[in-house]
Amino acid sequence: MDNKLNNVQAVLTRFRDFVISESKKNLNTGGQYGSHNNTSSLKNSIKGEIVSEGDYSIVAFKMNDYGYYQDKGVKGKSSSAKAPNSPFRFGSGKSKGSGEGLTKSILKWVQAKRFQFRNKVNGKNTKKGTLMSYQQTAYLISRSIFHKGIKPSLFFTKPFEAGYKKYIDTDLMKAFSQDVDTIVDYNLTNIKW
Repeated sequence: MDNKLNNVQAVLTRFRDFVISESKKNLNTGGQYGSHNNTSSLKNSIKGEIVSEGDYSIVAFKMNDYGYYQDKGVKGKSSSAKAPNSPFRFGSGKSKGSGEGLTKSILKWVQAKRFQFRNKVNGKNTKKGTLMSYQQTAYLISRSIFHKGIKPSLFFTKPFEAGYKKYIDTDLMKAFSQDVDTIVDYNLTNIKW
């Protein structure tokens, strides 16, 4: 028998799997913000790994970069009302997706959803206006997002916090204690007298 912390590893594995599973569910359903799973690219990119070095282990999560912006939100260039606590802001160089990159992403989205705004008729929005092109629609949406920001979805943050409370706060110390007892018992049993 080696002196590994098997019970601790099991708790960390349950924590990792819970966070990944719940985050993916949130992307599909979207809760109060609607689905954020247009192409499944973000959902498929969510991974977790348990890294052990020396006397410690950590759970490292990774996903496509834009997932962090979806989760935390992004302050707009003109207003931070949608994401006042976000570490990201359009136009600051701290968020990808500003300018052309944002418009390209939105263009793909409006084309996939076959979504187009209508032109105004006599200065009013009506159903009689001609359809704008996908490019025009994407530009208007991108401009609005760039200036007003993106509301946080917390699709990852909420499961992380819930998983931490459920597994790390409650089960980790118990698992560590069980592993220490097992290691001590094994070592005492194998002492040559």
